[in-house]
Amino acid sequence: MDNLLEIKNLIVEYNSLKKQKDDLVVAVNDVSLSIKEGEIYALAGESGCGKSTLAKAITKLVRPKSGEILFEDKNILEHDNSEKKEYPKLVQMVFQNPYSSLNPKMKIGDILREPLDINTNYSKSRKNALVKEVLNDVGLQQTSLELYPHEFSGGQRQRIAIARALILNPKLIIADEPVSALDASIQAQIINLLKELKEECNLTFLLITHDMSVIKYLADRVAIMYLGEIVEIGQTEEIFKNPMHPYTKALLSSVPQPDKKVTKIILKGDLPSPANLPSGCKFHTRCPFVMEKCKTHVPEVIGVEHKVKCFLYD
Repeated sequence: MDNLLEIKNLIVEYNSLKKQKDDLVVAVNDVSLSIKEGEIYALAGESGCGKSTLAKAITKLVRPKSGEILFEDKNILEHDNSEKKEYPKLVQMVFQNPYSSLNPKMKIGDILREPLDINTNYSKSRKNALVKEVLNDVGLQQTSLELYPHEFSGGQRQRIAIARALILNPKLIIADEPVSALDASIQAQIINLLKELKEECNLTFLLITHDMSVIKYLADRVAIMYLGEIVEIGQTEEIFKNPMHPYTKALLSSVPQPDKKVTKIILKGDLPSPANLPSGCKFHTRCPFVMEKCKTHVPEVIGVEHKVKCFLYD
C-alpha cells in the first residue's frame, strides 16, 4: 500500500498573543508521519497538543516554518498554480461542530452544490445528480435538500458536513473531532458511517480525536501527540495491546476495557503552555517515570513499525 500523504520534519510556529517579535509558539515541532492510501490514520492527544494545527498545515490554512508535506509524492508547499487549484478537491475536512460549520442561511442543496460551483465546470444536471448521490451515501432523504440546517439534529448536520466533504470525490478526508460535539447515541451512528464510507469508497481518513475508544474501533494506525511532538506511532491493535510511552499509557488507562482490569493513571499538573515549553523531554514535567536526563536531553525516536520517543527504551 503506497503512502498518500507523507509529512517530514514539519515545524509550525505562531506569534503569541503577547505579539512580541521573538515570542513564538511552537505548535508543531519536527513532526514526521505517513498515511497509506485507504487507511484510517488517527492522531490522538489532549486539546492544545497541536493536532488541529497539523491538520491546518495539511489543508494549507497555515504555512509551516519548515519541513515537507508530500501528497502523492508532491510537496504541497511548492505547488504551481494549477496544482494549487486542484489540491482543495483532493483534500477535504469535516469539522468538530456541525452547528457552526454549516451556513444557517443556505438550504442544504445549496450547501452541497457550493463546492461544485467553486471548483468545477459541471452542468447543472450533473451537479444535482452528485448532490443527490452524496446525500444518499450519508443516509439522508432527498427532501433534505430544501431544508435549512436548523431543521436538523446534530447527527444529521454532521452527516450533511460529511456529504459536503464527499461531493468533490476527495482522496483524503480530515475529520477533526467529528463526534465530540454529539450525544453518545448519535456518535455511534457517525462512527459507523465513517467506517462504511472508508470501505465502500476506498477513502483515506486522518482522524483527529482525544477519544481513544473511537480510535480503537475505527483506526488502522495511530500517532500519539504531545506538545507538538509525536511520541508514539503504531498499528492501533499493537498500541492498545502494548503501549510504550507513559503518555500513551495514561491516555489508554481512561478507556474502559471489559476484558482486563486497568489502573487509571492520573498525570500530575496541567499541559504546559506551547509558549513556554519544558526543556529536554516535553513530557518530563508530568511523567511518573521521569529520570534526570529527561529534564535536559531530548530522546530519539526508536523502532520501525512501532515507534516511541522515550528514554525508558534506550
